[in-house]
Amino acid sequence: MQKTLLYGTLAVLVLVGTFFVFNTYLYKEKQAYAGVDHKNAEYVVDGARVQLTDGISEVSAAPGSASTITTRYFGNELWKDLSGDGRDDVVFLLTQEGGGSGVFFYVVAALATDAGYVGSEGLLLGDRIAPQTTESGTGKIVLVNYADRAPGDPFTVSPSIGKSIWLLLDPETMQF
Repeated sequence: MQKTLLYGTLAVLVLVGTFFVFNTYLYKEKQAYAGVDHKNAEYVVDGARVQLTDGISEVSAAPGSASTITTRYFGNELWKDLSGDGRDDVVFLLTQEGGGSGVFFYVVAALATDAGYVGSEGLLLGDRIAPQTTESGTGKIVLVNYADRAPGDPFTVSPSIGKSIWLLLDPETMQF
């Protein structure tokens, strides 16, 4: 009886310890690199981590591939406290090009922390759109305004339909 209790207690302790070790590992894997500023931080764009250096990142599209995926700081900055910690964070646009004719626009945020700026996951606005303004909404809401093409229009047609998206960043998941 006493051996069974001892073995059961040891098994529970091993399971709890394993959980904490694994949970710590996952937490560290999910943390983005904190940059000295928003143009030198790490973001998640289309499921991949992108480390900006002076506002640009170039990586091979695939191992052994001659084409590259280029991610660039576009601008349209809005400085606003998104996390409620009293520090000004920044929302802005990135572009990504990958060998084709498309220029994909993403909205991202960088939260100011004690360690530096931590980047969010990018939200795709569209391909070959015409960004207009990024504005502060009520509370922590951010409004991104841009022009797009009408449904069915080819990409050769200039964007002419005004659109706005209202965004709220979840500081825990770093997603809009």
